[in-house]
Amino acid sequence: MPIRLYNTLSRKTEDFQPIKKGRANIYACGPTVYNYAHIGNLRTYIFEDILKRVLQYNNYKVQHIMNITDVGHLTSDGDQGEDKMEKGAIREGKTAWQIAKFYTAAFKKDLKDLNILPPNKFPKATDNMKEQIDLIKKLEQKGFTYKTSDGIYFDTAKLKDYGKLAGLDKQQLKAGARVEMGEKKNITDFALWKFSPKGQKRQMEWKSPWGIGFPGWHIECSAMSAKYLGQPFDIHCGGIDHVSVHHTNEIAQSETANDKPLANYWLHGEFMLMGEDKMAKSANNFVTLETLKEKNISPLAYRYLLLQTHYRKQLNFSWEALQAAQNGLNHLYNIVRSWDKAGPSCSGCEEKFLEAINNDLDMPGALAIMWDLIKDPVYPGSAKKRTILKFDKVLGLGLANLKKQKISIPTEIQTLVAERDGARFSKNWKKSDELRKQIEAEGYVVTDTPEGTKIEKK
Repeated sequence: MPIRLYNTLSRKTEDFQPIKKGRANIYACGPTVYNYAHIGNLRTYIFEDILKRVLQYNNYKVQHIMNITDVGHLTSDGDQGEDKMEKGAIREGKTAWQIAKFYTAAFKKDLKDLNILPPNKFPKATDNMKEQIDLIKKLEQKGFTYKTSDGIYFDTAKLKDYGKLAGLDKQQLKAGARVEMGEKKNITDFALWKFSPKGQKRQMEWKSPWGIGFPGWHIECSAMSAKYLGQPFDIHCGGIDHVSVHHTNEIAQSETANDKPLANYWLHGEFMLMGEDKMAKSANNFVTLETLKEKNISPLAYRYLLLQTHYRKQLNFSWEALQAAQNGLNHLYNIVRSWDKAGPSCSGCEEKFLEAINNDLDMPGALAIMWDLIKDPVYPGSAKKRTILKFDKVLGLGLANLKKQKISIPTEIQTLVAERDGARFSKNWKKSDELRKQIEAEGYVVTDTPEGTKIEKK
């Protein structure tokens, strides 16, 4: 059964055809480590984790690289403003190196809390300076660069298909740009190397053939993806906001330098919205994973919430939806805990699940199949458990780590449950419903299963 993926480059859903049989190489744009990642950022990393898990579920050996941007990402995509790392250092009264170390560790902790499988490597921009300088030299030799007073720029006018990833021509890109031209030849030109400001000592700067400075944001990913995966590689991932600038510029410089495609498939996750605007640190309208924990919301409840919306659809954040996801996840955990040891699997359901996840990572469809199986009156709990634990290799909700709860049910609750069972046996549905509500008011939940009535704490 083929894996079908929506390719931003072709604007089509295509069968995944790897460069090497049985292998899939993925490059994912990692964080700029000047602040905590917010849950909108983390939505992208969860979508990428699902992609990786689906490939592994289909028996692909995955090589996954995620960079750490610890220099060169300016506060404006138009190559203006401060370096975010330097700005973060000033904000906290620390060195840029200390900021990078602290927020890299915080990001990795977020990934662990969300049960995101770690990449094979986390290369840092500051550890790959030679590769970035060498790539700029290649572009210079091919006549695609020019020098201004503040840096070395890529001349997009010399590239006929610039903007192909965004599906826009240069005129459309210019019309949508809101940046000052400065000394640029074209408004879509972008920095490959920025010179350190005169009279200012930056914390992060390097010698180069063009002068002391630091790399542009886009050159980092081009250099590191080629170093660790070769060019072309299979899949390049990131957030939807990377399409028109960052990934467009990666393609321009990588394909110009090496005369071959950068990646065969481009996958992008949609925004998390706060009201009508995207969640963003720059607008100071963001929520971190730590905030969720303070409100007694599990990070995996957030993961469960995201699974309910396709990765290519925008998602409006609300605390009500998140609390509902927490309740739903608790309910799932209680059901799985109540089942006996895993037995034979439910093969028909597994085939449907595979069809869903291979259909452009249709996680809402996959969850529906899981809940249909849970409610199925025919399969025993042991069979459901084996199959759903297999599903969780993709869902990543930590079901295999659950331990059977040993709870002591008070005598008065057991009496109410027995009365309710009697009412159900007599088909006195009104009394049965009243007793169920009374049991719930006392902090317990009753679930009717083929194996009998299950009692759980809320």
